Amino acid sequence: MGKIILKDIEIYAYHGYYAEEEKTGGKFLVNLEMEVDFEEAGESDDLNDTYNYQLAYDIVTHEMKSRSAILENVGTRIADKILKESMRVKKVVVNIAKMNPPLGGHIRSVGIEIVKTRK
Repeated sequence: MGKIILKDIEIYAYHGYYAEEEKTGGKFLVNLEMEVDFEEAGESDDLNDTYNYQLAYDIVTHEMKSRSAILENVGTRIADKILKESMRVKKVVVNIAKMNPPLGGHIRSVGIEIVKTRK
């Protein structure tokens, strides 16, 4: 077992509860960790024997385009879709950070973490 990790996928999107966020949008950073059995791929050196992280990147960019009022919703969609698309992924951790959230003061980011495991 091992992990495939995608760090700091930077996306401009329109997630947020407030009308201002829907209009102006903001920068988000998405991080993924996926537990995958690497044994076969480690021997074969064949992409077909592991999980192609391009697929995870495509899922993230697609789901981040679909607006959500709360980050928990978009994070859950990303995790569910990754698990649905590949039986090779046993567990997925999705972290989404909203950079410079409109909280009335200086704060670098606010974020969520979703953890889903194959049943």
